[in-house]
Amino acid sequence: MVASSRTSNLPQKAIIRFPLPYKIGEEHYPGNVDEKLRCEAATYAWLQSHCPAVPTPRLLGFGFPGGHSFTALKNESFFNRLLWYFRYGISWISGSELSPYFVHRRQNLFELGYLILEFVNEGRMLSESWEEHRLDPKRRSNLYRGLSQIMLNLASQPLSRIGAWTINNQGFVSLTNRPLTLCLHQQENLGIRTAMSRQSTYTSAASYYLDLMACRDNLVRHQPNSIHDDDDGKAQLAALTTMRALLPKFADRPSREGPFALSLTDLHQSNIFVDDDWHITKIIDLEWACARPLDMLGPPSWLSGRSLDEIISHLEEYTGLHEEFLKIFKEEEWSGYHSSERTQLLQKSWETGAFWYFQALDSPSTLFDLFTDHIQPRFAELDGVSRQEFSCAIAPYWDFGTLKFIATKVKEQEEYSQQLREIFLAANAMREE
Repeated sequence: MVASSRTSNLPQKAIIRFPLPYKIGEEHYPGNVDEKLRCEAATYAWLQSHCPAVPTPRLLGFGFPGGHSFTALKNESFFNRLLWYFRYGISWISGSELSPYFVHRRQNLFELGYLILEFVNEGRMLSESWEEHRLDPKRRSNLYRGLSQIMLNLASQPLSRIGAWTINNQGFVSLTNRPLTLCLHQQENLGIRTAMSRQSTYTSAASYYLDLMACRDNLVRHQPNSIHDDDDGKAQLAALTTMRALLPKFADRPSREGPFALSLTDLHQSNIFVDDDWHITKIIDLEWACARPLDMLGPPSWLSGRSLDEIISHLEEYTGLHEEFLKIFKEEEWSGYHSSERTQLLQKSWETGAFWYFQALDSPSTLFDLFTDHIQPRFAELDGVSRQEFSCAIAPYWDFGTLKFIATKVKEQEEYSQQLREIFLAANAMREE
């Protein structure tokens, strides 16, 4: 929703954003709306205070379900600003971080939450010109340079734990929420629990990786159509078992205990605004930003315009673009920090296959394809027959009673398919009437 303003301290236009409860699991996990709002508001506030070079629109105000609303300090009365500075002094002494927003109790619409953001006037969404200009080397270089600067700026702010920024009802920002990503809320929207409570944060990368795998295990266990037949079940569970076993090979030992860095996990083309030459003007939608291990640092998977599971058919193209990105990333790191530490980490990730390993952890829907296409071949080249033998041998080690579990899931798939057929038949019958 777009709103206009004539107040001198406010932009002419602002965006009012409301979360959609039916898309983030509010029905099954009450509080997800509140969690999403608090994480996004806190991320905007933290970035504006600690990483002002990252080009985000100004957060003008926000409110949470329950009635707490916050207004940007510069738009408050002199008395309220004075009161805020008094509270800020106390928070500074205690080591807490008070956001530059003043809290109010609103008198109506208690059930709603919202964000009010500065309207983006500079440039347009990258997705609008992506297909037309993605092969233009000049524009691509400008884009890669902007992305590199953002990544390096975020990585320069070391964080002590893996998690997401959140903000409480008094306006204090803290890194105390679980590392919230889109996949977690999507899974909970299916009514399937994840392995992370909202208060889960991590000081060890290994613990975080294992919980990501546990999330995937829960998806296989509880999604009714997760396994189609016996061969499919064995192949999926063999992949999950092997992914867990290979974790020490891909998790960089020196960085397992931190420091960690804020990562924009939903930075797709529609969340990036660029000018005509593809210089980045703004990035938006920060609800899935979280502090994660530096092992997971890397360029976007969409550099070639292909989805993750399609890249294998265009691997040479993606490899060339990855090398181009890394060259620019190195130039930016050296010019700003006189070091190539992050570049070396990205290069090593690509050479060892860790890039694909962490993409698989991040994307449950493509984990099996990424394992089969990019991870397994680094250890063993298998044809169709030997791959089936591998699955039969490894799958039983996924958990106790794996084969019985697969048989149960195959039956569940049949029942699920029958239910779908009945729904479609009933729908067709109603249309014919």
